[in-house]
Amino acid sequence: MKKELRIGLLGFGAMGKTHAWCVHNLPYYYRDLPFSAKVTGVCTTTQAKSESVAEEYGFELAVTDEMALIEDPSIDIIDICTPNIYHYETAKRALAAGKHIYCEKPLCVTSDEAHELSELAKESGKICTVVFNNRYMPPILRAAELIREGRLGRILSFSVEYLHDSCLDAERPAGWKQNADVCGGGVLFDLGSHAIDLIYLLCGEFESVMGASQIAFPTRCGMDGSRWETNADEAFYMIAKLRCGAVGTITASKLARGSNDDLNLSITGELGAIKFSLMNPNYLYFYDTSRPAGVLGGERGFTAIECVGRYPSPAGGFPAPKAPVGWLRGHLGSMYSFLNSVNTGIQAAPSFIDGAHVQFVMNAAYRSSKEHCEIKI
Repeated sequence: MKKELRIGLLGFGAMGKTHAWCVHNLPYYYRDLPFSAKVTGVCTTTQAKSESVAEEYGFELAVTDEMALIEDPSIDIIDICTPNIYHYETAKRALAAGKHIYCEKPLCVTSDEAHELSELAKESGKICTVVFNNRYMPPILRAAELIREGRLGRILSFSVEYLHDSCLDAERPAGWKQNADVCGGGVLFDLGSHAIDLIYLLCGEFESVMGASQIAFPTRCGMDGSRWETNADEAFYMIAKLRCGAVGTITASKLARGSNDDLNLSITGELGAIKFSLMNPNYLYFYDTSRPAGVLGGERGFTAIECVGRYPSPAGGFPAPKAPVGWLRGHLGSMYSFLNSVNTGIQAAPSFIDGAHVQFVMNAAYRSSKEHCEIKI
């Protein structure tokens, strides 16, 4: 008899719906799962919405008080998809109740909160994961493999940019991710956290950062439709040094005209280089200096590695290894990694410790922007 993992889902916006989709569809993508999982209950801000969501998606419980799910002895996991400022207190309550936690990024708002949560998670023995879904795109998995094999050699430099165009219309009502009172920050917390995590994953820990924030529209239409003074960065720019000696740049912007979900990554080493674009998610581009050169270039140049839908066992086979991969697949891989960790009792990355390191980098970058100096991590 498979162990059933029962999930209490807090929030049902875009991310709550994405997480629920992942839980429901895991058996299609991962063969012979040693566990089963289901979203048992959902918590939103109104009883009417909770009941509507529960009825439409087949959840047993519909509540407006997160404690109703956190304290429910039948629920194993708390899935946090609420705005950033609520993560810290909710995670503390869930750990005190003995729950495993799957928490949307960023882990919380401050470095002190992140440190405390990472310590509490370690002491609890529970599986606690921060959702950095881009780690599970096939080209990123392949990039990590190449770096582990030493194919890039010593890492020298990197560049990451995560670009949207969602802050260019000042007459469009701001969302909660544009309000520092709810988000805790701005685009650095939203998009920048993903960019920082990818460098942390592939190149190692950060040593120092210099940051500069940008608000291009000091006043705009607020969440309630009235004129509002913008209080969160709409773009953020960083120069970062890593403990391995590499130096690079990280840009997070919602001021990039023509962008959709443009996450672009490049890493250069002594022996090779890689490039990846989330808008072209089926390929990793690899430059290998061991290939022979020649007058007309020989065999040198960036090679497109066809990662597409190829995942290691127990994934694979659906819809097909050669089928194009999409954004949801990264979230699906993240959910599988977390639930498999809960089933085995072995913590997989990204843990709350990893989430805390990303938090330290972001808060150091904000401090650097304010003080106009380099900040050590």
